Formats: sequence, C-alpha cells, structure tokens
Amino acid sequence: MKAHWQVAAVLVLAGGFLQAEEANGFEWEAPKVMMSHFSREIGMLDSEREEYAGHLAGYAGNRVAAAHASPDSLEEARRLLAMALHLSPRNRKALVLSFQLSKGVLPEPVAVDFGPSALAKLLVSRAQLLKSQGGEENLELSRMFVQMAAHMDPRNEDAVYHSEVDRLEHGEIDWTPITDPKPVAEIEP
Repeated sequence: MKAHWQVAAVLVLAGGFLQAEEANGFEWEAPKVMMSHFSREIGMLDSEREEYAGHLAGYAGNRVAAAHASPDSLEEARRLLAMALHLSPRNRKALVLSFQLSKGVLPEPVAVDFGPSALAKLLVSRAQLLKSQGGEENLELSRMFVQMAAHMDPRNEDAVYHSEVDRLEHGEIDWTPITDPKPVAEIEP
C-alpha cells in the first residue's frame, strides 16, 4: 500500500511539473536581424544606440513577464527586440532576452532605469531630435520611436498625437524591414 502512495505522489508531482512547464510554454518567433537596418550615418552615437537598445530590451522583458507571455506582449517584444538589435546588434540584454524567449522561458522582471512613461517621453524627445536632423533614416527611426512611445504610454498625449498625425500623413509603419528583413541576396539592386 505504501508503494502505491509513493507512486501516486511521484505521478502527481511529475504531472504538476509538466503542467507548469506547459503554462510557461509559448511560441516565440525571434526577429531576423542579419545586419543593421540603420547605417552608421544615423543621427545617434554608438553609445546612444547601445543605451536605447538596452532600455528597449528591458522594457520588452518586463512587459512579457507582466503579461505572462500573452500574444500581444510577445508581438510588441518582437518589434522592440528587433529595434534594439538593429540599433546595437550585440546588445547583451536584447540577445539574452531573445534567447530566453526562444526557449520558452518567461523572463524575470528586472529593474530598469526608465519606467514605461519615462521611456516613452525619452523616445518622443529623441524622435524629435532625429526628425530635426533630417534624412530618410532619421525620419524613419523617428516615426518608429514615436509609435513605440504611443504604445508604451497611451496617456502620453505628445506621443499619441505625433503618432496619429504621422499615421494620417504617411500611413501605417511597415515593420517588416525591422522584424523580417529580406536576405541580402533577395534585395533588389
């Protein structure tokens, strides 16, 4: 009789462990970043690119953790990590988070320098500076930063206003070059 209880206890524990594993399991399609979408001519120093990449990855990880890897949080994290890796392809936080998500590991919340509201303000401010510098790449990155900011903090009226005006004037942002760029061999000359 004692053996039956031991077997039953082992099965219950194993079942609970497998159920916990399944609860943490989710599908993650890592962004495809072969080379940076942005050239060296973009209006940001390398140190700034690295800093912003870290902030975006930290926010993405915390968002996924708080939402328990909901599909919306994973989609947002994919864009944020893609942007982080295009800004700084070897950013530690972005690479680690992408690897964890690819293994179905729910990231642990981490302390960040900026909460969503402060990060949104930072992105809007940087977007305005990029826009004032002009150039196609700067304008594209500016639009993306503003849209990210509006989604991070929908109460940030500046971010929402600029994002909506930009959408009305230029249409929706195509994130494909950031999240799923064509291989170099497929790019038309």
